[in-house]
Amino acid sequence: MNTADLFAPHAPSAPPELRSLELRAQISHHDSLYYEQAKPEISDQEYDALYRKLGDLERAHPELITTDSPTQKVGGRPQGAFAQVRHLVPMQSLDNTYSAKEIAEFVERLQRLLPGEEIPMTIEPKVDGVAIALLYERGHLVRAATRGDGTAGDEVTRNIRTIGVIPAKLHGKMAPDLLEVRGEVYLPKETFARINAERDEQGLPTFANPRNAAAGTLKQLDPNIVAERKLSAVFYGFGAFEPATGDVLPESMEKFFGLLNGWGLPVNPRHWTACDAAEVMAAIRELGEIRRGFSFETDGAVIKADLISQHSRLGSTSKAPRWAIAYKYEPEQAKTRLLGITVQVGRSGVLTPVAELEPVFVAGSTISRATLHNEEEIARKDLRIGDWVMVEKAGDVIPAVVKVLTEEREGSEKVFLMPTQCPVCNAPVTRTDGEVAVRCTNPGCAAQAMKRIEYFASRSSMDIAGLGEAVVSQLVDVGLLHDVSGLYSLSADQLIQLERMGSKSVENLLAAVAASKDQPLWRLLAGLGIPHVGVTVARTLAASFGTIDRLEVASVEELCAVEEIGEIMATAIHGWFRNPAVLSLLEKLRAAGLNFGERDPKGNAPAADGPFKGTTWVITGILSIPREEAADLIRSNGGKVSGSVSAKTTYLLAGEEAGSKLEKAQKLGVKILTEEDFQKLIV
Repeated sequence: MNTADLFAPHAPSAPPELRSLELRAQISHHDSLYYEQAKPEISDQEYDALYRKLGDLERAHPELITTDSPTQKVGGRPQGAFAQVRHLVPMQSLDNTYSAKEIAEFVERLQRLLPGEEIPMTIEPKVDGVAIALLYERGHLVRAATRGDGTAGDEVTRNIRTIGVIPAKLHGKMAPDLLEVRGEVYLPKETFARINAERDEQGLPTFANPRNAAAGTLKQLDPNIVAERKLSAVFYGFGAFEPATGDVLPESMEKFFGLLNGWGLPVNPRHWTACDAAEVMAAIRELGEIRRGFSFETDGAVIKADLISQHSRLGSTSKAPRWAIAYKYEPEQAKTRLLGITVQVGRSGVLTPVAELEPVFVAGSTISRATLHNEEEIARKDLRIGDWVMVEKAGDVIPAVVKVLTEEREGSEKVFLMPTQCPVCNAPVTRTDGEVAVRCTNPGCAAQAMKRIEYFASRSSMDIAGLGEAVVSQLVDVGLLHDVSGLYSLSADQLIQLERMGSKSVENLLAAVAASKDQPLWRLLAGLGIPHVGVTVARTLAASFGTIDRLEVASVEELCAVEEIGEIMATAIHGWFRNPAVLSLLEKLRAAGLNFGERDPKGNAPAADGPFKGTTWVITGILSIPREEAADLIRSNGGKVSGSVSAKTTYLLAGEEAGSKLEKAQKLGVKILTEEDFQKLIV
């Protein structure tokens, strides 16, 4: 049953007091799901409809308004796991609309409040992310906080500093003495698709959309996990603003966007200007036509009075400014029939149900399949084979079944039951207490093997060209591959028997497999499927331990001592190396001649010549560029990068908030460079 059904609506004839209590309970419930758990159960449009009903009821009966009514609050309350900070200026939310008529009413209201004045407006994409406020003092980032309840929010500075597009120091010489800049942190749509695929693979709950993924990421207590997810941001407004001596506030939002860009803060890729309601709607329509091309999810447009001097005179309500409004697009959905449900098996053994749909065109492409994530999700939606359903693309990327049209059932629809045996190898399946994931119990399952091999050979791991899904599937099906170690015993005679494999393709594939033996250690670590270990962490582990042998015997404490590794990650890595099946696989790969870190692999050695030849570097603290980018610059200029400071360290590149590594470098007499010093060396 949908959780919303817990609040059975009373009849319209019910007393207003009872209806207002019911609506507040529903809205508070969905606020908790949206803001605090990042697990919404209804669409934005359905939520807005509830909110409007309560607002209409309270306007008709003002005596029903209470201080804790959702109509009097801005957003979700701050989370207890983070320190709380008060915003210098309250962060309000925006009133929103879905209709051109209300846009016209908004423009008329502005003109009525400021009679006889010209009121130019700006229109920009409404980024569907997490509202954030950054505080810069004399150009330096000192604090970041979520909106929270509008008055105070969660202090998330450490997590924000992991976002590469956010500068630790504003660029240029015209930075204000104090700036509380407002914007949205978002998860790029392509990254969202990758993360959800990985979570599905691991049997973890998937995110409903990029906005919820961004919210869940910012709540992480380990900044290293935040860094792995590659968040981004867009900025569009300010709270407090104290210009430097001799400077003045920008006169318009148009000019403020230019200042943001000059300071190195990312802004929306497009914005429009308008003078009347017709021009506003024309801009909204144009935005609607191009919005799917943005890297972020856009659920609407924001319309603002452009002249900043008019903002204070237009004023605000307790919840929202009167000088701005959000127009929301109707979600693009399509009706189709659920023809069946198949079950896929991932590399970790997790069984994932997939909806087989009657093909339908939505959001620019035809979709015929959509992940259903797990049995619990199917039950929550009461989804049955044969149902008519509404589908859309989460984040304009991932096809999703968003609604079941139960009123169109004919009685022939069938309830789906998760199989008790693996659909590939027929082994029993199991479910761990507290988890929603159902897993195949057979570690030798062909489906698991196929996914693990594909992942191992992927571009971000061992980068074995020519070893795609079709080839891997054939190799597993005919029994030539059972795990990744089998790649290194394949012969030309075996490969030539496969479909669509000519002699040249065989030759190229065998050459790529052989070349992968000399891949750098970090690529091997990234491809082995170690829990929580992506490319960034794999590079860190390789730099810190040097060999798999050293990594294998490392204790949890030794792993935690690596700056980028937290306790959760360390425990998972340590446990993985204690698995007998893992140790057996590693021995096979060692026997096949893969680089376990004992030799300099191709592509990993520093450049033969360069200004940093013969030097060893350690990077610490927060830089204005991603650390890996700085490390690549060092390697390309002949230097080596290490994860720990020692007597052999030549330079420590120290960004802001440098910690114990800086102290150790000072004690050892290691030369310490700021980022500015570093940039001068590489120019």
